[in-house]
Amino acid sequence: MQKVVKFGGSSLADSKQFEKVKNIVTSDNTRNIVVVSALGKRNKDDYKITDLLYLTEAHLKYGVDAQSIFDIIKMRYNEVKNDLNLNLDLDKEFEIIESKFSKTIDKEMLVSRGEYLAAKLMACYLGYDFVDAAEVIHFDYNGKVNNEKTDAAIKEMIVKHPKVVVPGFYGVYPDGKIHLLSRGGSDVTGALLAKGVDATIYENWTDVSGFLVTDPRIVDNPKQIKEISYEELRELSYMGANVLHEDTIFPVQELDIPINIKNTNSPLDAGTIITSAPQDTKQIITGIAGKKDYESITIIKKAKTEKLKVMREVLEVMAKYGINVEHMPSSIDTFSLIIESKKIAKHLYEVLFELKSLEDVMDVIVENDIALVAVVGRNMATKPGMSAKLFSIFGDNHINIKVIAQASQELSIIVGVENKDFEKAIKAIYDGLVK
Repeated sequence: MQKVVKFGGSSLADSKQFEKVKNIVTSDNTRNIVVVSALGKRNKDDYKITDLLYLTEAHLKYGVDAQSIFDIIKMRYNEVKNDLNLNLDLDKEFEIIESKFSKTIDKEMLVSRGEYLAAKLMACYLGYDFVDAAEVIHFDYNGKVNNEKTDAAIKEMIVKHPKVVVPGFYGVYPDGKIHLLSRGGSDVTGALLAKGVDATIYENWTDVSGFLVTDPRIVDNPKQIKEISYEELRELSYMGANVLHEDTIFPVQELDIPINIKNTNSPLDAGTIITSAPQDTKQIITGIAGKKDYESITIIKKAKTEKLKVMREVLEVMAKYGINVEHMPSSIDTFSLIIESKKIAKHLYEVLFELKSLEDVMDVIVENDIALVAVVGRNMATKPGMSAKLFSIFGDNHINIKVIAQASQELSIIVGVENKDFEKAIKAIYDGLVK
């Protein structure tokens, strides 16, 4: 049995959090592979180390003295080292980093040092081996993970180092240059390691006891999600839910490795289990998420024109400007393109001009300030009338529906409302279908 455990920045904010991590790791002798983020905030007024490293790079780039910022970073790591009485030469590590300070410093190398140093500290504290992510996480030059090379390196690593700490968030290109994942990428590092060792489970430790059904800033004390499928998680993540990095799912889903979201500050809480086949059939609505600021561009075609032909021509215009269409509801003579406002803002007028110039288009109507709300639940398919209930809830709350889209497998229902009704819609859905 092999567990991969990843700890986020909030779990590594200071020496007290390091102590909690050690208690968690040593309480289970199968927690042999540990992935860490950079040190996070100690309180709401504090700074994440990663943000300070980005700020350091920006100062260096523009020739502004960055030493005072980097001194804060050094202080944070030395504070943990000294509090825990660790025998680790951090001064040498800092000297190596500072020796590379210049206007042309490699940003990705510099920012990756947050995770690198945190892993050094944690390995020393746990008595585990440190293995640099640069030795095991390999990317092609297009930025995609080289799975074959990465899997081979991970298998080799675990033979040499049965108990190991690996920094998250980065790997290397074929030439050895550091490549960062996008923010939250330590989740992906953990998933790649879990896949590489065919882990029993991938535990992702953070500062909450799993996922909530919806945003607690909108709904007071929403229920916790006990189980969620990979597909549901991707739906919620895509619609703006603050969950895992979306690329976390692919490596573990391939081998059906469950993910358990756990709370470092309440380690006995069950958390949320992510798996391919959740057993809970009582939870009809798994989650509610959404985002504001979409545009709806409605195309009215000429009566005798084939709709498929017009759709193809319209989508060719979108492709020309690299604009992604989120949804495309249609009727006999019309169809609408639902697009994030920020994705089309730069080319809106050129796009509209080209659409109106198409021979088979009679009119183009634009509506903005639209919000999309996704109601996600694998068990909705077994409950007839879910869409009817949703319409009734919106009617009772005087919320006008601008768009509705539902896939045939009924995993999710997407509803478009006015921006001003976004929070009201989420509250109404939660009260009507979950509470």
